[in-house]
Amino acid sequence: MLFMDFKLDNKTVVVIGGGCECYRKLQNFLDSTAKVTVFSAEFSDTVKALAEQGKICLSQIQITDAQKFIDQLSPKPDLFLAVTDDSNLNVQLVRAAKKLGCIVYCVSDPSLSDFILPAVAKVGAVRIAVSTSGRSPAVASELRQRIERLVTAEDLLAIELQVYLREVLKGYMADQRARSKLLNETLNNVDVKQALREGNLYVAKALSLKFVQNTEATKT
Repeated sequence: MLFMDFKLDNKTVVVIGGGCECYRKLQNFLDSTAKVTVFSAEFSDTVKALAEQGKICLSQIQITDAQKFIDQLSPKPDLFLAVTDDSNLNVQLVRAAKKLGCIVYCVSDPSLSDFILPAVAKVGAVRIAVSTSGRSPAVASELRQRIERLVTAEDLLAIELQVYLREVLKGYMADQRARSKLLNETLNNVDVKQALREGNLYVAKALSLKFVQNTEATKT
């Protein structure tokens, strides 16, 4: 198993099935600019709410011929998810979508899936995937919640500071290894860490800039 952060921006995602499982899987795509279309004969209120918010598109249809349905899809989906409560239909759809060249997910037969959708802990810019390889989604969900409680406000500010420092350091040195070394030294500076601990990103940035300038001054 290999976890990858798939870039979904402007990708086409097709989901078959409009129930609770569909809603859970849709959460993985809402932060992207992917074009997500859900096909189903019926939709749950939660799925309808996402459509009303403009986050997904709905297409009401009763699929009776999996191959015919797949053949009519245009454009070809980048990702295809079959999450209906009809196991046979899911399998037929996924097999047909695979022939079309789609990356597929089948809720009723993981062996046919090209990828899994792990529980993802989300806190600010932090994303941590948790998987039990499909053995226990309930445990994966519990672990996700634990991880979310572990990520602190200080951690999130440290991420923002690192983004700022990367741009600052580009103006001081061209060598990537040297930048990385100084970046780590700056982030581990006692005063900088204290400012982050106190929740003051503005002060942390000022102290970091001063540390970088003083470090570079000693080299000249």
